[in-house]
Amino acid sequence: MSESTIWWLLAGVAVAVELATGTFYLLMVAIGLAAAALAAHLGASMSVQLITAAVVGSATVGIAHFVRSRGPEALPPGTNPDVNMDIGETVQVDDWQADGTALVRYRGAQWAVVQAAGAAPSAGLHRIREVIGSKLVVEKI
Repeated sequence: MSESTIWWLLAGVAVAVELATGTFYLLMVAIGLAAAALAAHLGASMSVQLITAAVVGSATVGIAHFVRSRGPEALPPGTNPDVNMDIGETVQVDDWQADGTALVRYRGAQWAVVQAAGAAPSAGLHRIREVIGSKLVVEKI
């Protein structure tokens, strides 16, 4: 088996493990392994292939880490519409109880509702801003 074939197989294994685990950085390592395979195709010695894999893999991991760290902070799961499909949906609140909560029917179940901070409870259509356990935090539309 040629050296380039071994590098391609290692790159394929890295991609397969990344798909199984969801570790994005393994894709960057796979790029380094593919670069070593290309170096092997070009007739480079084993030491050059190893250095190519290490340098390209490390560089791509470093660049990916830098780009990800410069991005926006992820929202907490309770307020992130990418994680929780209820964020942004609307509910009808008919009346509020004295303790500042209400009960609404939403998605076929009874939910406790509280008003978002800084707003007085009023009946009508409300938008879900956050989900805390089985409690919806809403704001008036």
